[in-house]
Amino acid sequence: MSTILMIVVAVAFLALVAAFGYASWNRARTRRLRRRFGPEYDRAVERHGGRAAAERELMSRHRRHRELELRELDPAQRERYREQWLTVQERFVDQPGAAVEQADRLVLVVMGERGYPTRDFDDRIEHLSVEHAGVLDHYRRGHDIGVRAGRREATTEELRQAMVHYHALFDDLLGALPGDRAAQSS
Repeated sequence: MSTILMIVVAVAFLALVAAFGYASWNRARTRRLRRRFGPEYDRAVERHGGRAAAERELMSRHRRHRELELRELDPAQRERYREQWLTVQERFVDQPGAAVEQADRLVLVVMGERGYPTRDFDDRIEHLSVEHAGVLDHYRRGHDIGVRAGRREATTEELRQAMVHYHALFDDLLGALPGDRAAQSS
C-alpha cells in the first residue's frame, strides 16, 4: 500500500471517529437537557423551530441561572410561609379572586427569598425552568388564570385550579436546593 493511500485511509478513519464522537457527545447533551428541563425542552424546540437553537437557549438559561445566588429556606422560614399559604387557602372560600392574587404574591415572595429574580414573568420562567421544570407548567397555568381573574374573566373553578397550580410551585420552592435533594436521596 502506498504512503499516500495510507494517509488518506488514516485521515478518513480519524474523520469518521471524530464524527462519531461528535454525534455521541451531541446525543448525550440532548439527553442531559431533556432530563434537566423536562417538558420545557420540547416547548423550547417548538418555539425555536429546531433542536439546535432550543439547546443553545436552554444552555444559555443554565449559564445565567448559575450566576444566581440561590439559597435554601431555613426551617422557620418554611413554616412561616406554609402558615401564610394556609391563610391564603382559607381566604379562597370567601374571596377566590383575591386569594389567587395573594397566592401569586406569596410565590413571588418565596422566589425572591430563595434568590430568584421576580420582576419579569418571562425571566422568572427561564430561571425556574432550570431547577423547577417539573412544576413550571403549573406556574404558567396559574399565572394565566390569575391574569384572566384580574380582568374578571375566570370562573370559580378556574380560580380553584389556579390555586392548585400555584401550590405545586410553592411546595417545590419551599423544598431543599436540588444539590441537597440529591444528597438526601443517597
